[in-house]
Amino acid sequence: MSMDFNIFMNDVVRQAREEIEAAGYQQLKTPEEVETTLEQNGTTLVMVNSVCGCAGGIARPAAAHSIHYDKRPDRLVTVFAGQDKEATAKARSYFEGYPPSSPSFALLKDGKIVSMVERHEIEGHDPMSVITNLQSLFEVHCEEV
Repeated sequence: MSMDFNIFMNDVVRQAREEIEAAGYQQLKTPEEVETTLEQNGTTLVMVNSVCGCAGGIARPAAAHSIHYDKRPDRLVTVFAGQDKEATAKARSYFEGYPPSSPSFALLKDGKIVSMVERHEIEGHDPMSVITNLQSLFEVHCEEV
């Protein structure tokens, strides 16, 4: 039995997109969507999605569960590294002082980066520690819902 790699990867990407969208995150697929969204006043959590194991096993579950908290960002958005390359590059241009990292989370306030949870804080950690890390950022930078 042979398997077409592209068909397999399309299925993995589709599932990763559906998971984060079902969690309440809006997909930003163009640089224009990124700029329009990230320039808004208030807080925005950007999840940089990917197809790696730590994205599926740790980052996306943490993204879904971290928002069940008294304080949370005004907007939840995602860009997909390796898929929506221009949108991801545009989002990363807002993450001043941080190297490219995926999966990762960036918290912006009024269009400026306030903090980031990078891959090294996700890979090798359990989802609960990432949730706790995100919620501690929400506590400091976000308003009560």
